[in-house]
Amino acid sequence: MSTDAPLLNTEDAHANPPVDGTELIRLEQVTKRFGTHTVLDRLGFSVESGRHVTLIGPSGSGKTTILRLLMTLARPDEGTITVAGQRLFPAPGNQVREVRKKIGMVFQQFNLFPNMTVLRNVTEAPVTVLGLSRDEAEQRACGLLDLVGLADKRDMRPSQLSGGQQQRVAIARALAMRPQVLLLDEVTSALDPELVAGVLDVLRDIARSTDITMLCVTHEMNFARDISDQVLMFDAGRIVESGPPEKIFSEPEHERTREFLGAVL
Repeated sequence: MSTDAPLLNTEDAHANPPVDGTELIRLEQVTKRFGTHTVLDRLGFSVESGRHVTLIGPSGSGKTTILRLLMTLARPDEGTITVAGQRLFPAPGNQVREVRKKIGMVFQQFNLFPNMTVLRNVTEAPVTVLGLSRDEAEQRACGLLDLVGLADKRDMRPSQLSGGQQQRVAIARALAMRPQVLLLDEVTSALDPELVAGVLDVLRDIARSTDITMLCVTHEMNFARDISDQVLMFDAGRIVESGPPEKIFSEPEHERTREFLGAVL
């Protein structure tokens, strides 16, 4: 994919709070269990507005569970989660729905509607959830499809696209909701190796050209090094080390971090 696609216009594509160090996400003493297995163990961390934070660590260490909690696809057993100054958990249902609108997510699987065109996939949620007019939603969608290099695919069905193209549609769909924070869950893990670079290039463009806050789970360590302001190393549901990417990848202090990076780099 060409990296010459127009970059995202933050005014047109999503509405974010000022990048002034304001805390956007906070988890306090969050515990999540599945049966007798504790996936997150009294976890606490925060993410500032406009920052790009990447979660790394072995499979099963709790990284994706954090994203699922933020998406309200699961509930913590203990602790609190706050987004943009509003409680997400525990909170009444109407408040949860309002806070949830501030969050977008791109999953491992594309989860596109197979019976809808690319354009309709990107416009459906802004129309039905945000109440945008069809014309306004389509204008927004066309700009985002241009960003991800798929302006000429707007009338195609997902089955007519490659996996990498489908994932780029999923990225445009998430951004169409103008989230304050974008969650990325191993977004290249379901792609053939030759398609990975195009998707990562799109995400690099978004990270570099916009103020959107990102919370990313990935095993693509070079990508994490490129886009991150902060890297959190997870093991057994806890953060064992955190810091800027140059420190984590070049001079990790914790033995578990060194072991993990030695296995994946």
